[in-house]
Amino acid sequence: MKPFTAFFCKELTELKRTGKLWILILIFVLFGIMNPAIAKLIPWMLETFADSFAESGITLTEMTVDAMTSWTQFYKNIPMALIIFFLLFGNIMTGEYQKGTLIPILTKGLPRRHIVTAKTLAMLLTWTGCYWLCYGITYAYNSWFWDNSVYPHPAFAALCPYVLGIWLLSLLMLMSTVFETGSSVTVSAGVVFIAAYLLSMIPKIQDYLPARLLNPAGILQGIQKPEDYLAALGICLMLSLGNLMLSVILFNKK
Repeated sequence: MKPFTAFFCKELTELKRTGKLWILILIFVLFGIMNPAIAKLIPWMLETFADSFAESGITLTEMTVDAMTSWTQFYKNIPMALIIFFLLFGNIMTGEYQKGTLIPILTKGLPRRHIVTAKTLAMLLTWTGCYWLCYGITYAYNSWFWDNSVYPHPAFAALCPYVLGIWLLSLLMLMSTVFETGSSVTVSAGVVFIAAYLLSMIPKIQDYLPARLLNPAGILQGIQKPEDYLAALGICLMLSLGNLMLSVILFNKK
């Protein structure tokens, strides 16, 4: 375990040294603050531009802003945060290929599976910390300004995009063992997600696809139940494990 621990610590140190960790923390903190802030600013913005809309013949009705407005904004911002995460981690393996830094490590006897698992674990810990930090900030502000207790299953709803992110990270690692450039990794992983998203528009299979987890706001609104997402959650976790196992197999042959 000592070689694995050393390589894992090296990954965490590199995340801090390259600034990726601090960039992601800053972005997710900003998103966490923006969600309730935008919700609070909507009435003021509508009031400010009411005269301009009236001159155009548009009549604005009074809008009720509550915690749901903020949570809706949260689930709209998470895909954008995932895109930024993808762009920053697209070269997690390809950068090593181009610099040739893996060869000395492998010749010293470090098993290849340790490289894949250490890098995956580093991404997972980063995603976990940043995501729940963003969620915690939004939850705290929503509790301060409004009331979160009126919405059912807020933790389960938050779990859905988090698990989706785990699948996307495993997909990113899988593509990193196939392609040699960061752009190819990012594009290929993005294509797979877009394909899954388009397939989710088919009613008969949408409950079983990872894209189902992208926007669980219906759970908070009481329109949907947690049971409606269990199949997608289970399949997403199995696909994540399968991607990791396949990454190890492909990297062993690389």
